[in-house]
Amino acid sequence: MAEVSPDEPTDRLRACLKQYWGYDDFRPLQEQAMRCVMEDRDSVVVLPTGGGKSLCYQVPALCREGLAVVVSPLISLMKDQVDALRECGVAAACVNSSLSASERMEVASAVRRGEIRVLYVAPERIVQERTKDFLEDSNLSFIAVDEAHCISEWGHDFRPEYRELKGLRERFPDVAFHAYTATATERVRSDIAENLGLKDHELLVGSFDRSNLFYRVERRRNRLLQIQKVLDRHQGESGIIYCISRRDVDELSETLNDLGYKTLPYHAGMDAEERQKNQEAFIQDRTETIVATVAFGMGIDKPNVRYVIHAGMPKALENYQQEAGRAGRDGLEAECCLFYSGSDAQLWRRILNEESAGNIDAAMASLEALDQFCTGVSCRHRSLVTYFGQDWPDEPCNACDVCVGDLDLLDNPLETAQKIVSGVVRLDQRFGGDYVSLHLTGSRDKRILENRHDQPSTYGILQQHDRRAVRDWLEQLVSQGYLEKVGEYRVIHVTAKGRELLRGAASPRLLQSRKRKSTAEASAEVRRESWDGVDRGLFERLRELRKELADERGVPAYIVFGDATLRELARQKPTSIEEIQEVKGVGEKKLRDYGDVFTQHIQAYLKNDTDPNRTAKAGVSKNTGRKISSASRRAWQFFRDGMTLAEVAETTGRASSTVTGYLCDFLQSEARTDPLPWVDADTFERVRTKATELQTDSSKQLFEALGETVSYDEIRISLTCVANELESCSQ
Repeated sequence: MAEVSPDEPTDRLRACLKQYWGYDDFRPLQEQAMRCVMEDRDSVVVLPTGGGKSLCYQVPALCREGLAVVVSPLISLMKDQVDALRECGVAAACVNSSLSASERMEVASAVRRGEIRVLYVAPERIVQERTKDFLEDSNLSFIAVDEAHCISEWGHDFRPEYRELKGLRERFPDVAFHAYTATATERVRSDIAENLGLKDHELLVGSFDRSNLFYRVERRRNRLLQIQKVLDRHQGESGIIYCISRRDVDELSETLNDLGYKTLPYHAGMDAEERQKNQEAFIQDRTETIVATVAFGMGIDKPNVRYVIHAGMPKALENYQQEAGRAGRDGLEAECCLFYSGSDAQLWRRILNEESAGNIDAAMASLEALDQFCTGVSCRHRSLVTYFGQDWPDEPCNACDVCVGDLDLLDNPLETAQKIVSGVVRLDQRFGGDYVSLHLTGSRDKRILENRHDQPSTYGILQQHDRRAVRDWLEQLVSQGYLEKVGEYRVIHVTAKGRELLRGAASPRLLQSRKRKSTAEASAEVRRESWDGVDRGLFERLRELRKELADERGVPAYIVFGDATLRELARQKPTSIEEIQEVKGVGEKKLRDYGDVFTQHIQAYLKNDTDPNRTAKAGVSKNTGRKISSASRRAWQFFRDGMTLAEVAETTGRASSTVTGYLCDFLQSEARTDPLPWVDADTFERVRTKATELQTDSSKQLFEALGETVSYDEIRISLTCVANELESCSQ
């Protein structure tokens, strides 16, 4: 790789990005944010979780002289950032309460010698006079404030100690300040700039949309079963389950463990040592799922979280956006499921009133926004983006339950809505949503009978519908402004808009659960694209290698290589240093540290994959040497029945690339030399001819040689049959 160029700033930044991190170009707004740092212009940068905020100050820190100081709120977050930087070859350190006095002195000495380029400091420490004195003599380059929304009382995670950071500007008036956050409304952004004393700052706001996330929102019915379905879709993958209370965390984690899932609890009521141990087990992939309260928060920098489940409603839409955003930070597909109940919002209102901290009106407004998000009928991506003041194109996202059709519009919503609103009127607008739904569905509940509410004409008017469905529709009418909740007990009232609805002068939208399409199928659609061309067997082999290397170094596995890089390795299958250095995410230091061992493992895998002398063992895949799973065995029977790849993928709820792996194992086990009906004869002949001509079994090489007209899956299947032909000829 070329050395960092001393010329044009953008060229220097790009060269540095490639040299240390192995990326060829910038993500949206990264270049603009980095140039602000290079040009000493104050800035507020708002990029979604996974948008690459950290690189916005880390890269220019290496392109400038002096020490870059980063204000960071959590010890665990600092440690992860420092470990990741050092793994890339960047001299970084942190100063916090977890260090001994001698360790802090060692860091200070390294800073004085000019050996540290990036220093992470807690907000409580950096505002101390002795710290300011130390920084004044340290050739300070710039100051970056991470998680900057913590400075604003309008933010969802206000921290009073952040307010003291304004004193840094007074002490260092000629040093540029840069604020970074993933979650900030317009009001919060203004508050950040004012409280940091920024001067003529640049405001850079990226899209709040996370296109790789699949959002699903369901009313909580059988919570345990709902959670199990998500966990079953993500076997062997990392995930987070958020609960509202500590007790709920402990009980849910214990129950899931009894059912055979691997989880650990995390909340502020636990012993600090145990809490830290559980967090590290999750970060280092020793457990799959962490069950936690929001105490498990900003310090989570784990990029390969494939699902986030909210077992209850968070307290604000900003909280939900940030917590759900901890899924898929590596840009790969991930699933976000929220299971809510009307009682959740009531609980949070009581908690917020009791706490009375910060701005209670802002907190209540954000809670109401989240309530409407849960019960609303709009695209989930659209709802989040528009809440933060951004536009959304008039088209479906195809990555949420509404847009993919997990939910259907009711055929005659006006008539049903009129019946619901009429029921509220007949009950004199004196009751909450649960009671109204009991009345409308003809319940013989004791309260209904004692109040003689089985007498009004609207009693039982919707008895043909499930009460939970009616309750959902009532919430949807609230979210659309036809009804409203009033007072401490959230009594349902009819609005002026609701009166118009009774006259037929409105067009409500009501959703009902869709029965025709499985949840697994909808989720599988999100997963397929990023797995295209990836050899799943090789990916699993490399994942095991990554874990071994990470354990040796005492760092989380993703610090060695992220999942996105691992998939590229399993897609491109580089077998030399020259080839692996072209893979995205492989910087110079990682090339030196891991290049040889990874290419050797890939070479060994490819040799074994095409070795004609290997024999199949019972229950073991000849393609990868892996034990055959129950899902794979079930797929084999489907293949024997002649089902297509798409049909098997739909039936098993697996991604197409996974099913292709099942098929290759099946073809080898059966020693089949004809790929029909999965690959047509003409395509098979083209692949076989080209493979013979080039003397190669490289899927990538054949894909390019065939003009990219044959899919990776078709090539893999065809090569399996070619290998079977060679094996039969050699016997």
